Amino acid sequence: MTATTADARPPALRLPKRRGVELSLLIGAVLISVYGYAAVGLARNNAVPPDVAGYGAGLGLLALLAHLAVRFRAPFADPLLLPIAVLLNGLGLVLIYRLDLETPRDQAATTQLIWSTLGVAFFIAVVVMLRDHRVLQRYAYLSVAAALVLMIVPIFFPAVNGAKIWIRIGGLSFQPGEFAKILLAVFFAAYLAANRNALAYTGRRIWKLQLPTGRVLGPIVAIWLLSVGVLVLERDLGTSLLFFGLFVIMLYVATGRTGWIAVGLLLAAAGAFAVGSFEPHVHSRVEDWLDPYATIDAGEGPSQLAQSLFAFAAGGMLGTGLGLGHSILIGFAAKSDFILATAGEELGLAGLTAIFLLYALLVARGFRAGLALRDPFGRLLSIGLASILALQVFVIAGGVMGLIPLTGMAMPFLAQGGSSVVTNWIIVALLIRVSDVARTPDPPAGPSPGPPAGETAAEEAR
Repeated sequence: MTATTADARPPALRLPKRRGVELSLLIGAVLISVYGYAAVGLARNNAVPPDVAGYGAGLGLLALLAHLAVRFRAPFADPLLLPIAVLLNGLGLVLIYRLDLETPRDQAATTQLIWSTLGVAFFIAVVVMLRDHRVLQRYAYLSVAAALVLMIVPIFFPAVNGAKIWIRIGGLSFQPGEFAKILLAVFFAAYLAANRNALAYTGRRIWKLQLPTGRVLGPIVAIWLLSVGVLVLERDLGTSLLFFGLFVIMLYVATGRTGWIAVGLLLAAAGAFAVGSFEPHVHSRVEDWLDPYATIDAGEGPSQLAQSLFAFAAGGMLGTGLGLGHSILIGFAAKSDFILATAGEELGLAGLTAIFLLYALLVARGFRAGLALRDPFGRLLSIGLASILALQVFVIAGGVMGLIPLTGMAMPFLAQGGSSVVTNWIIVALLIRVSDVARTPDPPAGPSPGPPAGETAAEEAR
């Protein structure tokens, strides 16, 4: 006998892939969405919609194709990311369809389903073609150049609802700033990862905050200021706030200094005060936020924010039921900026809490995937992408609930908006790719070398 049982190498730990769990959750997400679609028809027409089977089959096919892409190309990916995205997207289609019943001349559910299909196609393309997220680090400066171009182009197009953020060509329209946020997240992650050691060395000391040297911090601050400046010219204050929050969060994660959070809050407060005081479009929204019932007192009827607050109040704890609310009174933005009010009225506080928990779980799993990685770029990229979703939910939910002044943005997956739903599917695909790398077990090491022949012979002689 040359070796004992105790000397044998233990077998490598086999981590479960959880693809079966993902498939089960996807089935549940599709069934919940189909149930909501049927509930709207029963509430409005006392009959199940005739195309409910087609809706369920279409959503189920999209979910199955996305699942197969993950199963074969990212087998160790987080099993919760895709089902949460499918459920939120399905609920969004249900809410838009419900509001379409109130606006026969403005049907948006079919268009949103087409954009959702395109979003899933991009999801599959990213999962299949991007084998390693670290490849994106090579294109950091190309990403920021493309992001700036995407943000500048809408300046030359007419404003829509007071903001120049749309590109309209014939009957097609899209919002390029939605894609720019992913490109800027890639740039911020690549630059901060490459200069993480230099960021540890401090330059000037301002009060209790140690700043990095200007040579290191200057380029990224310049890019951030340029992007925010362009967005201010376009009156897209929601995306400006999103980019500012993304910059501060990623800088804090890269440096580990809590002082950046304080500086970020101070700068955000100063910028919000300045823009809210001198920009008429923003100033009117601040005034509406301070007194949402002023138009009622003036005899002009309730404002959109007031109608939103009425919708939340009417929902109560359990809601009025799908199809039985009156949130369409909000007006032209009921399907986009204020779609959360429909969810609050018809699903109640319980349903609204469930939706927020889905978003929280999606963001938390993105953070978890990033923290499990060893490479700084992947960690920053994952946290940045998850932060984009978190900031969007906070800004939009806070605006329609009267917690902060309203800004024009789309609730991820729920609201009407083709550019938004496609971008969010790309974000989920990147998080899938990052989580697959984070959860993939390390390859087993080779067999350990045995003792020299002389020592083995000596042991056997004993």
